[in-house]
Amino acid sequence: MLLCLSEYGEGLFRRSSCDWEKKPDKRNKPLMENKTKLYRYKGNFSWQGIKTGKYKPVGSDWSDIVRQTLIGNHGETTKFHLRYFEIAPNGYSSFEMHKHEHVVIGIRGKGMCIVRKKKYKIGFLDTLYIKPDAPHQLRNPFDKPFGFFCVVNAKRDRPKILNEH
Repeated sequence: MLLCLSEYGEGLFRRSSCDWEKKPDKRNKPLMENKTKLYRYKGNFSWQGIKTGKYKPVGSDWSDIVRQTLIGNHGETTKFHLRYFEIAPNGYSSFEMHKHEHVVIGIRGKGMCIVRKKKYKIGFLDTLYIKPDAPHQLRNPFDKPFGFFCVVNAKRDRPKILNEH
């Protein structure tokens, strides 16, 4: 039997429950099994077992961008999602804002991120934190693809699409 103690003042301890003693709640069971898995890099900025999909449903507020979700859609219970986006030359994401934050890490080519009215040039392994509620857009004004990892909260609000800046 596991005994957990917690302090409740003046150096005195009392028995308390341990988080790891709790039985899992079957109602919150992931749709798929949560297990350790390696997504092997295949080259050309793709990974085995990861599908390339549309950036978003059809829309006129973005162009020439694709997405791969590496972590977050395969039964994991992480509090974050790891996605790889690639923007073709002259492509761009929607200009949007939302309550969740982003971390963008450049890994292929170079690109630009507009946050409010400031422009950030992003190259290999440059890392940009975008705070909540900051209007932003990622662009590729260059002649080669711009690829980047994007880390976001697993539970997040829908973006609000803004007019061009």
